[in-house]
Amino acid sequence: MTFSLRDEQKRRYARHLLLPEIGEAGQARLLASSALVVGAGGLGAAAISYLAAAGIGRIGIIEPDHVELSNLNRQIIHETGDIGRPKAESAADRIHEINPDCQVQTWRAYFGRDTLDPEPGGYDILIDGSDNFGARHAINRFCLARRMPFIHAAVRGFEAQLTIFKPWQGEALPCYRCYIPEPPPERNDCAERGIAGPLAGIAGAMQAMEAIKELLGMGQTLAGRLLRYDALAGVWRESTLLRDPECPECEVY
Repeated sequence: MTFSLRDEQKRRYARHLLLPEIGEAGQARLLASSALVVGAGGLGAAAISYLAAAGIGRIGIIEPDHVELSNLNRQIIHETGDIGRPKAESAADRIHEINPDCQVQTWRAYFGRDTLDPEPGGYDILIDGSDNFGARHAINRFCLARRMPFIHAAVRGFEAQLTIFKPWQGEALPCYRCYIPEPPPERNDCAERGIAGPLAGIAGAMQAMEAIKELLGMGQTLAGRLLRYDALAGVWRESTLLRDPECPECEVY
């Protein structure tokens, strides 16, 4: 069965339709796709906004916290009037404002700590907007069990990093635990070290771009490649990530 875009959708996604890598067929695939976002903070705010604008048909958001004044220098999906509201609720409202084509499912919970009911299965891809190593290790196990691409980013100060984990697609490709076997003993997040607000938007928007690439199977994947951005120097660097042959979590691939 061929999916045909409505006239209103053709106007909304007109700039996508001009791209031969997307076109009408690709846009239809995006409308039929889904993305699970863990965290509606700095990274998640930008990623969610661009996923909704791109027409991802179903977006899930897992976020336990409420909007605080200190969030607003970088978490652009929330506004001053949202202070005190659950971030998941605020983000869902913003999605509906950006694009009524998108369905939204939310969980006010800590990923890897709380029991999620219903369990958030059935998504095509996961975007990591978490801010701690425990959640990322839980995300890694979740994605490995479902063979769900795990788009990871992290930001701190004036530095950002970005990669994708999907070790089932290549014998040398790592999982997150290959990259970070154990959480470091000290806190290393933006609440402790600070962050330049636009940096979260840069990294979160790139996560959305990589999600679109993965969902449409276009371009070169970041799996096995780590991008690092030094905002003060204005420099991007790339390094190779390899699988740990002793990793207990991705050894089956």
